[in-house]
Amino acid sequence: MTTISVLGTGNMGTAIAGIFSDGGAQVESIKHSDEPTSFGDIVVLAVPFTALPEIAEKYRDQLAGKTVVDITNTVDFATFTPVEFDAGSGAADLAAKLPESKVVKAFNTNLAATLTTKTVKDRTTTVIIAGDDADTKAELTAAITAGGVNAVDAGPLVRARELEAVGFLQMGLVVGGQMEWTDALGVIK
Repeated sequence: MTTISVLGTGNMGTAIAGIFSDGGAQVESIKHSDEPTSFGDIVVLAVPFTALPEIAEKYRDQLAGKTVVDITNTVDFATFTPVEFDAGSGAADLAAKLPESKVVKAFNTNLAATLTTKTVKDRTTTVIIAGDDADTKAELTAAITAGGVNAVDAGPLVRARELEAVGFLQMGLVVGGQMEWTDALGVIK
């Protein structure tokens, strides 16, 4: 049985934990303020992107060999502008900080409401995944689809840049009143 740790208990962390739990995984939800002593096989970082450098430094050794799922959108909320990274994306920056982990980008193009209901209007929610390790993406895809939502492989981690741009665009449309929290941009299958 896959063991999954979700670091973050906000709307996104709770929705993601629910999907994995519904799929039969053993899920542990951890408050961002807590100090975990161990992590599952898959670790979902459901925290603001500004927390990632501290998490990477603090838990680098504990996350070695683990699949680390970055769900963040790299947005400066003070100015509501995207944050640029020399590595190309926040996920690539995280991967550089966690060289012994298998970093995957996923869930950042989803809104919590569509993960909780597993639907967007009358369609099944789809999670878009990017990462460099095919086996890691297959394992994550299996855990996601077992939980009742679709998953699509967008390719290598370099695609995280585009996923972060889509995530930012979607947030802007919601904040600007052009979309509802139950709407989505994404792949229709």
